This record gives sequence, structure tokens and C-alpha cells, in this order.
Amino acid sequence: MYALFRPLLFRIDPEVAHLLGTGAARLAQSISPSLVKPLFNFEHPMLEQTLWGRSFPNPVGLAAGFDKNAHLVRFWSKVGFGFTEVGSVSARACEGNPRPRAFRLPADRALINRMGLNNDGAEEIARRLKKLPLESLPPLGINIVKTHDPDILGSGAIVDFRHSFRLLANLAHYIVLNISCPNTREGKTFEDPESLRTLLTAIMADRDEMRLRIPILVKLSPTFSRHVVYDSAIEETIAVAIECGVEGLIANNTAPDRDGLRTAPAELERIGGGGLSGAPLTPRTTRLVQYLYLKTGGSIPIIAVGGIDSPETAYANIRAGASLVQLYTGLVYRGPGVVKKIKRGLVRLLKQDGYAHLRDAIGVDSAMPANPITEDVLETVAA
Repeated sequence: MYALFRPLLFRIDPEVAHLLGTGAARLAQSISPSLVKPLFNFEHPMLEQTLWGRSFPNPVGLAAGFDKNAHLVRFWSKVGFGFTEVGSVSARACEGNPRPRAFRLPADRALINRMGLNNDGAEEIARRLKKLPLESLPPLGINIVKTHDPDILGSGAIVDFRHSFRLLANLAHYIVLNISCPNTREGKTFEDPESLRTLLTAIMADRDEMRLRIPILVKLSPTFSRHVVYDSAIEETIAVAIECGVEGLIANNTAPDRDGLRTAPAELERIGGGGLSGAPLTPRTTRLVQYLYLKTGGSIPIIAVGGIDSPETAYANIRAGASLVQLYTGLVYRGPGVVKKIKRGLVRLLKQDGYAHLRDAIGVDSAMPANPITEDVLETVAA
């Protein structure tokens, strides 16, 4: 059915189309689950997992950015997602960058956005989430980020992150620290190892003070290559994250470059800056997942996001080392039916390869010694 509506949606501004789509979803959310859920229902015991003490009915989740303000948490479970991540949420509400700020690249099945972290702010989103029956829904992650303001730097940025964490941490099943968002005026992130250490130390102290056991995850930037090579910056970031007790990693955020695109250079120049998502990131996501799995020895869950829009791309990332996968751009191009399609396809592919359960396939394409990692080892995995 989505295939019939997509040509109409693609004739209008992407952000307007998104608002129309989410408006329709809010209407569907208010309808009885018995009328909506059967259209998308497919669960299988081969796909169930327990991670961080929570049951995930399947490994396919909604990525941050699609439901920034947590208006549709109940809806996402109805269309079959095994978990939902809302945000990015900042301490202060933000209108984001001037429009237009979202663009489609149909030739590449990709998007470019420079939204500028538009969101309702941590206090409003906390009020919204408190009204939901969270314990009866699939796991919910909240992605938090520094407020989009170049004047918030140094210790002020830490205070900003901590404010959001303290408001939202008891309303989620996991918290993501978005240390890698490129859509800010200052263009700086917390991926610098010492900055990350300072942030994580503060957040972990807050978690202890609040007596919470909520998992803390870190979201990383994509590599600048389709091939995995030794990267000292990522190496240090991972080392700091593990040392500070991070319980999961997400690979990866949008990309600032335009490498390997089919879209005409003149069109890319017209669009200008912003983060790239979608199919062009597929190989880079898988390679980064492999890298992270090797570096951590598979000791903590990895969530793959970026260019996942089919059973095959989801399965490749699971075999690379991801326990979970997330969709964003794939949902724009394929529609909500892609969730069911991916789940059915994963069961088929697992059976085809002789696996009794999804967990048996996690990391099988990265099953090499994790320490030390050399360029030869990484290039062998990437081959």
C-alpha cells in the first residue's frame, strides 16, 4: 500500500511529508490495536532476545530522529518494531535550523538533513513519556544530545547533558549519549577521548546517585572509508567508553561527506551541507560494526543503524556483530511494511544458514581475535 502513496509524498517537501506521515500515524495510534496490528504482525521465537535484562521481541528497532518528541511510542509497537528510540532530546527546546533542512536523494535511496536538533526539550518530553504505560511496551531508548547552542561549551555542555539525563533516565529502558551529531553550528562533538571521559564520568555518577541500573550507550560517527582500517580516534573512543562502563555502542550517525553518490554533483551543491543517511552508508555501517565487535570481543551489545532497509542488510550487520538493528531512511523509502519483511527475511536467512536462533549468528563474520587488532586483521574481515 505504501508504494501507492510514496510517489505523492515524494512530490512534496520531505519535512512536510514527514509531518503528514506522522500525523497519519498519530491517528492510527488512537485506533484499537486489533484493527492496526494484524496488518504488520509477525513475531518468531528465533528473533527474541534478552539484552540488558529486557526482553526484545525482535531485533528491528526505530532509530532516533524519526520520532524526536516521543509522540508515537505506542504506534511503533503496533507496526512491529521490537524497540523504539526517541530523540535526540536536548536540555532546552530548540527550533532547529532554517528550512529547507531535509532533502531526498532518490537515486541513492538516501536523505540529507541539517535539522539542527529540533525538539521539544527534555522537560516536555519527560512529561509526555510519564503518561505512557512503558512497562507494557517494547523497550524504549532515549537519545540525548547537547543543546544546539555554540555558547554551551566545556563544563556547560556537561551540565546540559546531565540535566537531560536526570529528567529522562527513569523513563527509558536505555539511554543513548549522542556524542557524534554533526548537525550543530559549532560542528564539535564529544568523540574527543578526554571530553568523552569527562562526560561519561559525570553521567555514571548521576546514575549511581539516582540508584538506577539503566544501560548507557554511546552513538558513534561513521568511518570515512568503506573499508575497515585501523583508526586511532575510534580506538581511543572505544577504550574510554569501555573503561567508563558503557553497556552498548551504536554504529553509526549520519555522515558529513558525499562519497560514492549517484546523485548529480550540481544537485548536491544545491542542497548544501547536512548529514547523509540511507543506502550509501550500508557498507560503512557493517564495517564499523565489525570493527567494534572485534575491539570489544563481543562483550557488549552493538546496535547497527545506517543503510539497513532489507533482510539482507539487517542480516549482514547481525553477522558482523550487531545484536540489534535500527531503521530510519529505509522506513522513508520502503514504508512501515519493511519491518515485517525484514523479520520474515531474517528467519528465512537464519534457517538457510543452519542457525537455531539469531544469537547464534551474531558476529560470525567477525570471529577473529579481538586483541591486538592490526590492519591486516581488519582488512581480512572487510574482504
